[in-house]
Amino acid sequence: MRITLKQLKIFETVAEQQSYTEAAKLLYLTQPAVSMQIKQLEEQTGMPLFDRSGKQISLTVAGSELLHHAHLVHQQIREAQDAMEEMRGLKRGRLHLTMASTANYFAPQLLATFCERYPDVQVSLKVANRDGLLQALEDNTTDLVIMGKPPAGMAVESEMFMDNPLVVIAPPGHSLIGKKKIPLNALAAHPFIVRERGSGTRASLERFLARHDIERPGGMEMNSSEAIKQAVQADLGLGVVSLDTVEMEVALKRLVVLDVEDFPIMRHWRLVYRRDKRFSAIAQAFHDYIVNEANTIVHPQDA
Repeated sequence: MRITLKQLKIFETVAEQQSYTEAAKLLYLTQPAVSMQIKQLEEQTGMPLFDRSGKQISLTVAGSELLHHAHLVHQQIREAQDAMEEMRGLKRGRLHLTMASTANYFAPQLLATFCERYPDVQVSLKVANRDGLLQALEDNTTDLVIMGKPPAGMAVESEMFMDNPLVVIAPPGHSLIGKKKIPLNALAAHPFIVRERGSGTRASLERFLARHDIERPGGMEMNSSEAIKQAVQADLGLGVVSLDTVEMEVALKRLVVLDVEDFPIMRHWRLVYRRDKRFSAIAQAFHDYIVNEANTIVHPQDA
């Protein structure tokens, strides 16, 4: 079986886009050329890689297995390129980052400072929910992951670099504003807006409520902190979000952080990476920068 890097790249793109047409556009190829490469790849493997139903395609079991190995192959190539650049003494390279969506509120500030120091670095940044973060670690398609709770049962290293308190937010004029040490059971009378299942924020809230033997109030479920903030401003309920995500709205008095008993829920931001990861010079520089300087840059008032 002779599989080429070109075939793997085309296969990867089709799998990610779930479309021959969209893959062809991204690869600057014709759709027949993409179809031909996939057909040749299936002939070489002796198994179908995609299930086809009309215009819809999805990976077969064999396709999923090949995609996993394709990710590993391309990661090895990237690491080899980085190693060669290091040996040539170049202050440039590629940095592959994956982060939780909530980290997107402070990460651009960190990246801006880092890129000022290393202007020739090429940064690839993906934002994902918890399942996506774990998949990136499993497939070894990222150098570093910025997330909250590190995964159990996975061979990874984890380093805390910044606090991530979760707070209860309310719209201006809410009946609970101004009250001190609001009892947890008093929240039950108000609808709650929470993140979707699979979110680290949602998981932390549910663990917190379970420890206090409190049933979560009914309400809406949304897939981003931004959506929760907008819904709370519209007086659709209370929300629980990372304090980092609401600093601007609180300053502008569009939202209020409530003084709730046993809040904030104290989480931490962590830098997570595979235990067997070989860092490039740039990845090592970013690791050291985050661990040593992130909190001072994001929260200079605490320094």
